[in-house]
Amino acid sequence: MNTYLLFKSLHLISVISWMAGLLYLPRIFVYHSQNNTQPVISDVFKVMERKLFFYIMTPAMVLSWLFGLLLIHEIGFEQLGQTWMILKLIFVVILTIYHFYLGRILGQFKLDVNTHSHKFYRFINEIPTLLLILIIFVVIFKPI
Repeated sequence: MNTYLLFKSLHLISVISWMAGLLYLPRIFVYHSQNNTQPVISDVFKVMERKLFFYIMTPAMVLSWLFGLLLIHEIGFEQLGQTWMILKLIFVVILTIYHFYLGRILGQFKLDVNTHSHKFYRFINEIPTLLLILIIFVVIFKPI
């Protein structure tokens, strides 16, 4: 079996799952911030947010990194010196920081100390989309 294609497939599946969570969790935050004063509804959002973050997003992020590193091992670590790979890794690190930032916000909602409006969450919801576009173009076109 071709391990490169196996790792590439598993990497793509993991990334798609991770991205789905990165795009959906801020959307839940939008609705949660709009209904924060209603305890029953707020509690439902807390459960949804926690399960999405800990049972889907975080394992998908870990698997994305794992299979990505296995892919780098398969193609050779000298690829790390190429500009496209450096750019991709920078963007993925930013996505990872964003992931943990969402986890911090999740903790604020859990403690009922959210300080942001629904407009803020609508705005930050665009960050993973922009990074995804940049990553795809860098990987496909391999500029520089």
